[in-house]
Amino acid sequence: MKVKPGLEGIVAAETGISLVDGEKGRLIYRGCRAEELAGARSFEEVAHLLWKGRLPDTAERERERRRWAEARVVPAFLQELIAGIPRETAMMDVIRTAVSALGSPSFEGPPTEEQAIRIASLLPTIIALRLHHLKGSEVPKPRPDLSHAAHYLYLLQGKVPAPAHVRALEAYFVLTAEHGMNASTFTARVVTSTRSDLISAIAAAIGALKGPLHGGAPSGVESMLDEIGTEERIEPWIREQLAKGDRLMGFGHRIYKTEDPRAAALRDIAVRLAAEEPWFRLAVQVEKEALRLLEEYKPGRRIRTNVEYYAAAIFRAVGLPRELYTATFLCSRVVGWAAHAMEQAAHNRLIRPDSVYTGPVPR
Repeated sequence: MKVKPGLEGIVAAETGISLVDGEKGRLIYRGCRAEELAGARSFEEVAHLLWKGRLPDTAERERERRRWAEARVVPAFLQELIAGIPRETAMMDVIRTAVSALGSPSFEGPPTEEQAIRIASLLPTIIALRLHHLKGSEVPKPRPDLSHAAHYLYLLQGKVPAPAHVRALEAYFVLTAEHGMNASTFTARVVTSTRSDLISAIAAAIGALKGPLHGGAPSGVESMLDEIGTEERIEPWIREQLAKGDRLMGFGHRIYKTEDPRAAALRDIAVRLAAEEPWFRLAVQVEKEALRLLEEYKPGRRIRTNVEYYAAAIFRAVGLPRELYTATFLCSRVVGWAAHAMEQAAHNRLIRPDSVYTGPVPR
């Protein structure tokens, strides 16, 4: 057997959920371009598309809005659990623990859309409960009139967010809701293939997303920009990193060999939101210089800006704390995980790859 480290190039499933076309720079959800959805559809509508294979009609949109709003209420036992977790526990660990605690008879059996809405709707409230507990502040009362993205910002900041901020975060949510057979999605499908429940699949996927090679990139981008600091330092700083063989955060993607379409869409939004901000002007200059120097140091590698670069700009513009960057990514990607869990359960075969033994054998 030929070993493929990281399973690269191995096809593990057929899917009708999304197409990640790295050569042409396309991301397609159920036949729709993700960047076009980001400018025209709500996150709840895109979740409906990923789960059911079509966009909702007018009556379904209103029904979905009510279902998402009703599912936001956190049970009392979960509030007590979140408050009782040690303060030093990382946010992703808190979320994983809270999601695991949701396991109940209502989550048994094959994954369903109702279960997916329950989990996805609760995540922003879980995050806000933990944040306000650590700060010693009150969690704002739920607002059923607000969309998923608007309600997340409202819970964190205690005020109805600016429409421009809602549109920016909603676009980010739509663009990162699904992305093929990535590490956390594959994890969710593996767990589902054992006929385990959706809570177990999502909790396992959260564990995969917690890893810095998967979910930690936007915070790494902001740390890089803070370290560079001024435009005069851009070129020498980047040259030093490339000479050492270090990675530039926000550049390069395992799949895309041309520009990440999600990065292009978020760049346009970030320009409208923060074009006059000094930190954003620095980000634009860093991107320009990084692309030039990457071509110089790694000619022909086709390393381009990825979605995490401008995700960091969006997060900063809408006022998200840096410690919530990966948790915010989780709030969108959970929709893709649920879509794959439902698809796996509908056409299930236990995922069980082989391995090549390299240890000693008895004489």
